[in-house]
Amino acid sequence: MPRLVDHEQRRREITTAARAVIAAGGLDAATFQSVAAQAGISVRLIQYYFGTKRDLMLATHRAVVEDWGRVFAEALGALGPDAAPREVIRAVSLGLIPLDDVRHQDNLVFAAFHAANLTGNTVTSEEMMGPPRYLITSFTEQLRRDRPGETDTRALELDAELIVLAVTGISQAVLAGGTTRETAVELLDHLLDRVFAGE
Repeated sequence: MPRLVDHEQRRREITTAARAVIAAGGLDAATFQSVAAQAGISVRLIQYYFGTKRDLMLATHRAVVEDWGRVFAEALGALGPDAAPREVIRAVSLGLIPLDDVRHQDNLVFAAFHAANLTGNTVTSEEMMGPPRYLITSFTEQLRRDRPGETDTRALELDAELIVLAVTGISQAVLAGGTTRETAVELLDHLLDRVFAGE
């Protein structure tokens, strides 16, 4: 009998190869040829699953976001349903910071997409801003849980956005060698100590 092909697994293999190529050389390095070589498959097969480079890049971006979502779900599952808002925000934030080789690679990939967004190449601002907006909304809800008497919704949103932007900056500093992974955790905890100073 002919072997059945798991199309989702094959697509995953291709986007995983694309992530490795992008992490090493940026989006411009991720041609069908280089990704095919990384994956050990033919260019024709990549063209079968992804008609254009943009299709491949968007699928790769989505794969990183989905993986981060799984990391968040696992971290929150470990905390349990009664986790305090600070614990929830800390767990999700730690999932974003490149504290291991996998997250380091994914942060490099995301940085490459961010650079492409700045130059208007490959991805749009709308496509890039979905994940940060989701995090800001989620963190706002956690801060609202922590401050049930707070009537200034804008203040909660600003604190949530500040956390997301700070975590992004910390992650970029780790990537660039400007700080260590250990210091990154210290910086995050210092920030959260200030945000949750009333506890």
